[in-house]
Amino acid sequence: MNVLLEPWDTRFGLPPFAQVKDEDFGPAFDVALDRARANIRAIADGPAADFAGVIESLELAEGDLDRVSGLFYNLAGADSTDAREALMRDLAPKMSAFSSEVTNNKALWAKIDALWQGRDGLGLTAEQARVLELYRQMFVRSGAALEGAEAERLTAVKARLAVLGTEFSQNLLADERSWFMELSAADLAALPGFVQDTARAAGVEKGVGPVVTLNRSLIVPVLQFSPNRALREKAYAAWVARGANGGATDNRAIAAEILALRHERAQLLGYADFASFKLEPEMAKTGVAVRDLLLRVWTPARAKALADAAVLEAMLVADGLAAPLEPWDWRYYSEKRRKAEHDLDEAALKPYLGLEAMLGAMFDCSTRLFGLEFREIEGPFYHPDVRGWEVTRGGAHVAVFLGDYFARGPKRSGAWCSAMRSQRKLGGDQRPIVVNVCNFAKGDPCLLSYDDARTLFHEFGHALHQMLSDVTYGFISGTSVARDFVELPSQLYEHWLEVPSVLEAHAKHHQTGEPMPADMLARLLAAGTYDQGFATVEFVSSAMVDLEFHTGMPPSDPMQRQAEVLEGLGMPRAIRMRHATPHFAHVFSGDGYSSGYYSYMWSEVMDADAFAAFEEAGDPFDPATAARLERFILSAGGSEDAEALYLKFRGAMPGVEPLLKGRGLLEPA
Repeated sequence: MNVLLEPWDTRFGLPPFAQVKDEDFGPAFDVALDRARANIRAIADGPAADFAGVIESLELAEGDLDRVSGLFYNLAGADSTDAREALMRDLAPKMSAFSSEVTNNKALWAKIDALWQGRDGLGLTAEQARVLELYRQMFVRSGAALEGAEAERLTAVKARLAVLGTEFSQNLLADERSWFMELSAADLAALPGFVQDTARAAGVEKGVGPVVTLNRSLIVPVLQFSPNRALREKAYAAWVARGANGGATDNRAIAAEILALRHERAQLLGYADFASFKLEPEMAKTGVAVRDLLLRVWTPARAKALADAAVLEAMLVADGLAAPLEPWDWRYYSEKRRKAEHDLDEAALKPYLGLEAMLGAMFDCSTRLFGLEFREIEGPFYHPDVRGWEVTRGGAHVAVFLGDYFARGPKRSGAWCSAMRSQRKLGGDQRPIVVNVCNFAKGDPCLLSYDDARTLFHEFGHALHQMLSDVTYGFISGTSVARDFVELPSQLYEHWLEVPSVLEAHAKHHQTGEPMPADMLARLLAAGTYDQGFATVEFVSSAMVDLEFHTGMPPSDPMQRQAEVLEGLGMPRAIRMRHATPHFAHVFSGDGYSSGYYSYMWSEVMDADAFAAFEEAGDPFDPATAARLERFILSAGGSEDAEALYLKFRGAMPGVEPLLKGRGLLEPA
């Protein structure tokens, strides 16, 4: 008996977390893979050659594998153990081989291609036609049409890439987990109380006194508030050196091999380079279009950043320190400047942004927009920190939402949304189980920065895309959309955090319950574009390096190529890439954002315009606009081309000006 392979007779069909053991996963994957192979052989070798017999059967063929994978990969990212990391390394080539077996199955490919060629006579619905188109596209892009040595080589390349992506992720986690720096009593005392509390809690986890770790929710406040320049330099150096420390966890050679193999993969499939291959199904379509967008944003952002750098350097010199302004100085002097110019002190702001208060704001907005209701449910879940809610609408069950919000050693860095189970109607009405994972500093209570609160809303925007999905086929469910469209719902949802009435109702002091003072709220919102030169430069530089890595011949030395790209851009010396190559997990832990890191900005062009639809209606919660947003964006998944869906919602595609305005980068008229 393996609990992972038995029916989960639990409320909402949640995984039986308390009964699952690490040693269950390996055997469960073996059985699930065998069952999936048998189901796919039956489809390929069987007589059926209609849509139901081929495509719908494929949709359901990997049910056990989907269920086991949905649980395991969520646990491996959010609550890693040695056993889970070892199994991930073992699974990487196995799962890649299985995927290649499916797409290399010539009998199966022949049936899919025949359906495509005869699609006009099949009487398909629009959704079925879209699913057939995407299945065929997936098979073609996976090499189904290749023969002989080329097909075998592509299979080997994809298997090796799967192994390397896993190694890259685990090396990064190892570096993040192993480094910490103890703080002296004087250095601790110089920090705000909330940072002191976080440093003490991190030290307890490490078995020592107060420490700085490489978790963003701790190291960024230290860089913001510590007056000790040498301490900031040491902490910053460790932060940017992740994945580049030499030895077994160094990612630089891995990155070079990944880039070379991606280029070979693209050429085997008939593309000039990997960017051409990767961008073909996206909204951008070409590297030329991506580069044009990034450079249009880069020029005003760089000018703003250089002007800001001059102000910050003058502040540094006024403190009696030697110029130039260094990357480990920027956040410290920017925080001092923010306090001086906007009278905003993060230490005074955070008590009004408790996690509980911001969860209330996040849920309330979705209730007002989409009629969703949230009722907290009891676990056990996969970790004691995890909380769960049943999501309903009009009394009907919509989804289960899990929130895993606190940083801990076994969790990879960053924030993300995933689904343990996706929505679909085929084979029964399957409702989703959606997970948001963040890395907030744990406190009693947990107090967020405004950036943390924005992250909370961002990931919940992804969750809404999953929870409100309303399609028949899992293949196009939820976030199964173009990569440069997937960030639209998440970035759009951030805008409701900036609605004054939302903060007025929910930003209340965690001790007194008093609302945020009106003047503080006004200053917070007025400072919304503060330091956007810095934020935009660190993002766009990362996106440009990603694009250039995958355009043309791959670099044999990615670090040299990175330096060349940054020099060509005229990168300000006091700002670094948001994600340097050795810890650029978006790009190297898998193919997801490779050649696609730009997609956050591509989506931002749309999210600024999409929120303007609510502003034009005169109400940030306008029911008609919210209904269109749900119908054409949030519930539609990948049922239509992304541009077609956006045009149905908004009527026209936007230019870059709303983005520049939203970031405060437009020159005054």
